[in-house]
Amino acid sequence: MNTAIIGLGSNIEPQKNIQLTKKILSEKFKVLNESKFIITKSIGIVAQPDFINGALLVQTELSYDEFRSYLKDMELKLGRTKDSTQNYGPRIIDIDILAWNDRVIDHDFYERDFVRNFVLELSPAVKY
Repeated sequence: MNTAIIGLGSNIEPQKNIQLTKKILSEKFKVLNESKFIITKSIGIVAQPDFINGALLVQTELSYDEFRSYLKDMELKLGRTKDSTQNYGPRIIDIDILAWNDRVIDHDFYERDFVRNFVLELSPAVKY
């Protein structure tokens, strides 16, 4: 069994899209815990609505590659588009694996305080 900390973010109908994402994930995986969800300013493109961000600690029998693929497919099914010109643009949903089996794997942990706070809130003993 694997554990993952998944970061969730949205600034397009964020309340609705975060809740829907949490519902879908809880139907597919065992959600062990949830961080606080906070409002954050956008990074890069500042002329857009604020984001709601938070994280979930989940358990899965999937391998890392299977799990990552599932999450990326889920983003697309929920309406996320892959516009390469909008790297920091508005998001219906953004789902990232922040930590896998108590190991930090997302570079945002080191660059964004709120991401680090989510991970440490859910797994204080995480290795980074």
